[in-house]
Amino acid sequence: MSTLKEIHVPDIGNHDRVPVIEVLIKPGDHIDKDDALVTLESDKATMEIPAPFSGTVKEVALKVGDEVSTGALIARVLSDEGTADHDGVIQKEKASLPASATESSQPVPKATVMPDKPSNELTIKRPPLDAGLPMPVAELPYASPAVRAFARELGVDIAQVEGSGRGGRIQRIDISGHVKQALASASHSVAGGGSLAGQSAALLPWPRIDFSRFGAIEEKPLGRIQKISGANLARNWAMIPHVTQHEDADITELESFRKCLAAENKDLKITPLVFQMKAVVAALKAYPSFNASLDQSGEKLILKKYFHIGIAVDTSDGLVVPVIRDVDRKGLLELARELTEVSTRAREKKLNPADMSGGCFSISSLGGIGGSAFTPIVNAPEVAILGVSRAITKPLWNGKEFVPRLMLPLSLSYDHRVIDGALAARFAVFVARQLADIRRLLL
Repeated sequence: MSTLKEIHVPDIGNHDRVPVIEVLIKPGDHIDKDDALVTLESDKATMEIPAPFSGTVKEVALKVGDEVSTGALIARVLSDEGTADHDGVIQKEKASLPASATESSQPVPKATVMPDKPSNELTIKRPPLDAGLPMPVAELPYASPAVRAFARELGVDIAQVEGSGRGGRIQRIDISGHVKQALASASHSVAGGGSLAGQSAALLPWPRIDFSRFGAIEEKPLGRIQKISGANLARNWAMIPHVTQHEDADITELESFRKCLAAENKDLKITPLVFQMKAVVAALKAYPSFNASLDQSGEKLILKKYFHIGIAVDTSDGLVVPVIRDVDRKGLLELARELTEVSTRAREKKLNPADMSGGCFSISSLGGIGGSAFTPIVNAPEVAILGVSRAITKPLWNGKEFVPRLMLPLSLSYDHRVIDGALAARFAVFVARQLADIRRLLL
């Protein structure tokens, strides 16, 4: 006999109140296993929640604009199978449903539905009102808690900001744009009667140009990931005093060993990146200040005892940075498998917020594309990031003659509030030495 089951939001890490931006099902729909039910959007990624089994949708518990956490009820579905689900989905007979679950049609505005325990009772928690917003919950601006916190940090009344996201959702880029507009207005005021010094200190307004006057144009909206990452990058570049240290690593022997290893493991893609990850972890152990974050006050340094490395992955929608955890505890082959798997999921848009949180240090490799050096932007709250460019064969003097060596350009950007130039140079040289002699990676 068919069984009525509940589908809940799976583990999405430590992200709370993640907004629902799309509801892809309605009562009466028949769904197959792995069909997308709803789309969630955190500050770092967009993810679709798949159906854990097939069946007919009887009730949808969420709507666009709701903010959910792990365990929130998505829908009740009459399963095609009559067996118990093995993913923690609660089964119920239709007759056992409380009347309020089937008869009530009143939506709960922006509610977070979080079951405290596996029972028939649901706990509904409303998000707190922003300070200084004397308005009912139903009229709250549509924004995630992280965006609200960002607005408070900048002293912005979020009720005055117009959202550019789906359904009018306010995003970080909207908050930044609001601040720029306010500064531009201040600039105009200074220009009208202020001093020259005041004029030079104020920001100029963003230029408004009708580009069609000069020729044919095409307008293309930014993708969702571009909007989110763009706001984060703008904040990081503006708030973190960046300095970049460049160094070359001799990877001649490493590359020879990598090719031999790849020949022995033909079913596995072994890239130079796995060696770079191990070299970085060794450097983080030697220089703990790089495996740290400033607290919100900016007066304390939080030193981490774990080693999770973020890897920038190029996708059709832009760069995303999934995190490989416990790199210090894994071998090269295990890292190669995990890196291949997470890169594939990133390009297929199957990463969830938990996959992109908890990083200690990031690596951005452009080696497969080209370039000789660049300045990567630190991924806050981390304090450093390593950029890797394409390796090139160069003549290197060995004391007697010039010999061809394969040199890998490294670009280390760091937060100068935490790390000084001498320490950064030592860190970069340490990484280069690790890569030059792969035996060091075994120590």
